[in-house]
Amino acid sequence: MWQKLIEILNKISTVYDELAKLGEKKRDALVAVDMDSLSKILDHEQLIAAKIQNLEQQRSSILLELSKNNPAITLNIKAEDFYKTAPTPFVRKQLLAIHKKLTENVERTLKIRDNNQILAQSALDAVKFQLNRLSGAFVEPTYGTKGAIVTHQKKLDYEA
Repeated sequence: MWQKLIEILNKISTVYDELAKLGEKKRDALVAVDMDSLSKILDHEQLIAAKIQNLEQQRSSILLELSKNNPAITLNIKAEDFYKTAPTPFVRKQLLAIHKKLTENVERTLKIRDNNQILAQSALDAVKFQLNRLSGAFVEPTYGTKGAIVTHQKKLDYEA
């Protein structure tokens, strides 16, 4: 059972590494405003998210099974304490190495995701600005009773 847990954790780590690499491609697509590539990347991200969810379910099942055989393993146990319950020092060492690698991959993925969110929000703000400029709309810096106050300027006079 422990070996199966090690295999699942390795797979999860690999999938997070794949997600981080995809996030880097996403950044490039956002910067280049390449909507076709971005669409494909978003579809691929959904597949990876489903993979992660499936692997996490498998991991939870294994942990539940291990907890049945060892009363020291509880729902609230910390990872470091859990690893101490491993049957051999070799398995413990493997789990610690995988834990370190998985943590690095998850943190890298989260950092890339956060940066991409900033890029996407900046691009959206730029688009909104340009659309408002072209339409003559201006959002006032204050709110009225029904929300933001938007004024429109007439840019073209078609009746002339």
